[in-house]
Amino acid sequence: MVKKVLFTLAILSSLIFAGGVDKFELKDIYGKTTTIIGKKNGLEVPSAKGKVVLIEFWGTHCPPCMFSIPHYIDLNKKYKDKLAMFAVEVQATPKDALIKFAKEKGINYNLYTQDENMNFVRYIAQRAAWRGSIPFLVILDTNGNVVDIKTGMVSEEYLQKVIEYILNKKDKAVATKDSNSSK
Repeated sequence: MVKKVLFTLAILSSLIFAGGVDKFELKDIYGKTTTIIGKKNGLEVPSAKGKVVLIEFWGTHCPPCMFSIPHYIDLNKKYKDKLAMFAVEVQATPKDALIKFAKEKGINYNLYTQDENMNFVRYIAQRAAWRGSIPFLVILDTNGNVVDIKTGMVSEEYLQKVIEYILNKKDKAVATKDSNSSK
């Protein structure tokens, strides 16, 4: 009986997650809110519509995470209008310490604390079968579809290739649409 109930709950849970009914209002370290909506093949981020989206779960006490920060800063500068970067700190660093840390490191992308965004952290853990290893990165294309999920440090070169691939794919789709509509 208990197994049957658990199985039914698991099925219902996966259907809800796959159906895109989950909506999150993430609050960054400065109080700005970002809406993220679960959808079948990824996540919709209305404020990043048409952009490549990187969502990283990281920690201030994680050496590979620290090595990644300069990459993200550089990529955010290079792809300013084509990339949206969201980083959720999951080692319970207090918000005031995280604000100070962000200023010291010159972080130019959106930072969130686990404490204020725990529902979203749990949602990603369940949907992506994430077990808590960091850094953990979810890469979304310009339509919010998951392109890749990476555990561990990812090189700047790899990220640049993925971003370029996604953007080139988008440009080709727009060019094809434009040429078809002019016929």
